[in-house]
Amino acid sequence: MRQLRIILALLLITVSCQVTESSSSRQAAKKDNNLFRLPKEEKREGFKVLFDGTSMSQWTSNTDEYVLENGCIVMYPKTGHGNLYTKQEFDNFILRFEFLLTPEANSGLGIRHKMISAPSGYDGMELQILDNEAPIYKELKPYQYHGSVYGWIPAKRGFLKPAGEWNSQEVIADGDNIKVILNGTVIVDGNLREATKDTPADKVPATLFYKKGHIAFLGHNSVVKFKNIRIKELKH
Repeated sequence: MRQLRIILALLLITVSCQVTESSSSRQAAKKDNNLFRLPKEEKREGFKVLFDGTSMSQWTSNTDEYVLENGCIVMYPKTGHGNLYTKQEFDNFILRFEFLLTPEANSGLGIRHKMISAPSGYDGMELQILDNEAPIYKELKPYQYHGSVYGWIPAKRGFLKPAGEWNSQEVIADGDNIKVILNGTVIVDGNLREATKDTPADKVPATLFYKKGHIAFLGHNSVVKFKNIRIKELKH
């Protein structure tokens, strides 16, 4: 009887190990499928990954509404707004990422942004992220549509993919020069000093001219997905 119990115990351990190994293998396979690796060309150019689809370790602040899901950072609004920041600060850079909008989605990309203690709010420059073709946005001002330096430099329209499809975007912040390339087309190529030259000095926010700050996703009560985020710092 004792030998039988030993044999049964060994069998249970074996089965248990097999189940564990199978589960671990599935998890490993899923993680590997979600893992983003830099293309060789970007690696040679000096890009580094800010989000690889498997970990949000380089991001901080509102990790309650911004969650890791199937290789993406997904904003699920609870309070209506929410900010997620890179832990590192950047000055001049080339940022590349992909994003997916849900219908009527409204969000923002903060650059050279200061980290605020509240879960939402603004202290930096914002580039608009928006479902341009949603009827509720048909009366917006030109500088409020997707890709615009919000309030100052309007973006060209007509190059955003429909809600539910992935878009690729590149943002080049080089001193006062801001360029935005959406799905291969330049939609913004402007200079902050030029854009504000005819505005009284006391009406120009200092936030536009921060030299350095965090990259941030600025939520506006919408579900938005981000993936494959990488950056190259520009040295002068």
